[in-house]
Amino acid sequence: MDVATPGPAAASAASLKMGPVLVSLRPHQWTKNLVLFAALAFSKHLFEAGPLVRALVAFAIFCGLSGAVYLLNDVADRDRDRMHPLKRLRPVASGALSPRTAVGLAALIGFGCLALSFGLGVPFAACAVLYLGLNLLYSFSLKEVVILDVLAISMGFVLRAVAGAVAIGVQISDWLLICTILLALFLTLSKRRHELTSLSDSATGHRPTLQEYSPYLLDQMIAVVTASCVTAYAFYTTAQETRDKFQTDRLAWTLPFVLYGIFRYLYLVHRKEQGGSPTDVLLTDRPLLIDVFLWAVTVVLIIYTARGLPVPLVR
Repeated sequence: MDVATPGPAAASAASLKMGPVLVSLRPHQWTKNLVLFAALAFSKHLFEAGPLVRALVAFAIFCGLSGAVYLLNDVADRDRDRMHPLKRLRPVASGALSPRTAVGLAALIGFGCLALSFGLGVPFAACAVLYLGLNLLYSFSLKEVVILDVLAISMGFVLRAVAGAVAIGVQISDWLLICTILLALFLTLSKRRHELTSLSDSATGHRPTLQEYSPYLLDQMIAVVTASCVTAYAFYTTAQETRDKFQTDRLAWTLPFVLYGIFRYLYLVHRKEQGGSPTDVLLTDRPLLIDVFLWAVTVVLIIYTARGLPVPLVR
């Protein structure tokens, strides 16, 4: 019996379908998952094959989980996205990808990544489950609750940082976790401000919780987390615990990069009306991109050229 093979039309349709799927997975947003490498770098195992491979696997798993969350979020927000000048072009909102297909793919990718996460240990799998659960709770509930909406997004970054640490079996500094949530809050609040000011009268229709915010309130919140983030990073780099761990006091030299990055971002938000997508700002603004690159290179050089032995992995 002959087996029917897909004709050119069917193959073309399948190819066209993959385009909207890839767009909905938002690969450019996966840069947020680079937070998983923080523990690897600051534990002095960045150039060791074993920990590096585990960190890369953890990164890939969280990219898959992020993609699944984006698919479900697009389905939940498809009506509101149609009111946004840019988000209306998303595949689900525009009709290029059906909600049923998006949900099916999200379930397949999500469960597949959760199954793979157990290969890096139960603690990492627990972080993956919590991350996925938190994002689902945000997509279908917390995004409607003032203040909790931005806190939920920020906690997602903290879970990424913790997941990166448990994936390679090291402890992560409390100061780094504090800096992570404060920086995430800074970016999230800036995004809310951009949405509120750029969408004007249609802002609350796109995101109802925006009616609970005002530019002045958001500016006050941003001021608090900005000062707190810089202070926390300064305390971390100058703490005796940090000096003892890395056998150097030179991490404080990286503070100017942090200050410039935050000031540059505030400039883009207030003067250039950017900030709607922190990832896009980071990838398109050359001065900010150079600053982040120089900060990362400087941190690595300071940590890995300092005296002392690498911190042993926790067995």
